[in-house]
Amino acid sequence: MASMSTASLSAAIQAPRLGSANVVRAVPARGFRAGRNLGMQVAAAVQFDYDTKVFKKELVKFADTEEYIYRGGRDKYNLLPEAFKGIKQIGVIGWGSQAPAQAQNLRDSLAEAGMDTKVVIGLRPDSPSCEEARAVNFNEKDGTLGEVFDVISKSDMVVCLISDAAQAKLYPRILAAMKPGATLGLSHGFLLGVMQNDNVDFRKDINVVLVAPKGMGPSVRRLYEQGKSVNGAGINASFAVHQDATGTASDIAVGWAIAVGAPFAFCTTLESEYKSDIYGERAVLLGAVHGIVESLFRRYAQQGMSDEDAFRESVESITGPITRIISRDGMLGVYEQFDAAGKKIFEQAYSAAVGPAMDICYEIYEDVACGNEIKSVVNAVERFDRWPMGIIDQTHMWQVGKKVRAERVEEKIPINPFTAGIYIAVMMATVKTLTEKGHPFSEICNESIIEAVDSLNPYMHARGVAFMVDNCSYTARLGSRKWAPRFDYILDQQAYVAVDNGTAVDPETISDFKNHPVHRALAACAAMRPSVDIAVGGDNDATGVGAGAARTEFRSTTSKA
Repeated sequence: MASMSTASLSAAIQAPRLGSANVVRAVPARGFRAGRNLGMQVAAAVQFDYDTKVFKKELVKFADTEEYIYRGGRDKYNLLPEAFKGIKQIGVIGWGSQAPAQAQNLRDSLAEAGMDTKVVIGLRPDSPSCEEARAVNFNEKDGTLGEVFDVISKSDMVVCLISDAAQAKLYPRILAAMKPGATLGLSHGFLLGVMQNDNVDFRKDINVVLVAPKGMGPSVRRLYEQGKSVNGAGINASFAVHQDATGTASDIAVGWAIAVGAPFAFCTTLESEYKSDIYGERAVLLGAVHGIVESLFRRYAQQGMSDEDAFRESVESITGPITRIISRDGMLGVYEQFDAAGKKIFEQAYSAAVGPAMDICYEIYEDVACGNEIKSVVNAVERFDRWPMGIIDQTHMWQVGKKVRAERVEEKIPINPFTAGIYIAVMMATVKTLTEKGHPFSEICNESIIEAVDSLNPYMHARGVAFMVDNCSYTARLGSRKWAPRFDYILDQQAYVAVDNGTAVDPETISDFKNHPVHRALAACAAMRPSVDIAVGGDNDATGVGAGAARTEFRSTTSKA
């Protein structure tokens, strides 16, 4: 396994309180270093030391490891002109989940920094997304909306945010159209996986960087807007420099992360990012949580609860109080708030579910790592003309949810210990798989926990499962639909059967949960968490919904050349 730290630190350090300081020191920039991959494992990002001349990095302790991070905030905007020196036009290509948020955030941040760099949207002239872009003041008249390849050829930085499947089809033309010395910006490492499958590489005369916000696009925009009065609030981002042709790629990458509103940015690679990201959205972030709540709703209804109570004890319990507690006090915070009887129920559910969940999590990760899941996405998008993605919130359960939300009293939502045990078991299975595969804790915490509770679950809480899943990318939406039934099945067939048969709780499993280093790593992340909680409107509230924000109607179309 690749080393996960630059120093050997004591494993006996007590877990700090969430909110305590974990920043060790600021360190001067040095040259890039990277460990090599070993088999299916990724190189730990703490091995990476990107050279940036503009921004100061900090060395942060995540449990027993140390990693470099860069802090964001509006007080850093004065550094953006230097970071983007020589970049007169940023072309944002596409208008899916991420593009509306990142384009608007970039435009606002660069204007606040006093820069004249133009942010231009690139779309097909016949794209229905053109109207949405015009609605938020990107238009042909002032040169901020244009045809895809015309925008690419004129841009000093190309932020490619078309769907992953479209990237797989169009990347040769995109790369060919770029200026020498320009910067290709990606928000997902998916394209690297495709190019590895195709056995090709990027042009050597361009920069290739990644900034990947750890949340769906609407949450990236919503928290950016909410953070304008508190020196920034937003979605943490990972960043990487895959190729540095100009010697300025690291400055551009960190500047981009700060400009789109990241409270802090942490180092990764394109490979590490796409493996953890595609995996995570199929696991606890989207697919697994959908499968969990479907199985729990059915179980509770079969046990005699009313449909409304079954929804409250499953979906509402997770998206309401459990999510809020994890966001502030971590997974142990949920466990610790139960009394002795509640802890016993939690342990019973957790012990029964974590093993079966690990089985599915490992399968997902290895399907991602070997390229199978990437091929599955590309193939599925090619079928959209015949079989577009179906609607996922029209069953009886989700219709019950509309009634429950209409009658909701937030303070009265129950914290069900069985629900909590199942949900946190699957969250820990997601975490443990990434840990065993060599991912660093900054990536693990953000991809498995923070993104779930601070970006995604609030959208399911607001309007149901489709509002969460289908405001994400095609890759995420397809993965959620594919793997949610697998988690539903394995919980029903294995975990719940074990509970009903009175299978004893495994003390080692519970001890492993209580003492896992992820809790201390999450505490370090919480110390850097903005004070703002995301606010998004419910069924009859347009807050954070509309053009350039969250959608309520969803498309799935085949990518066009």
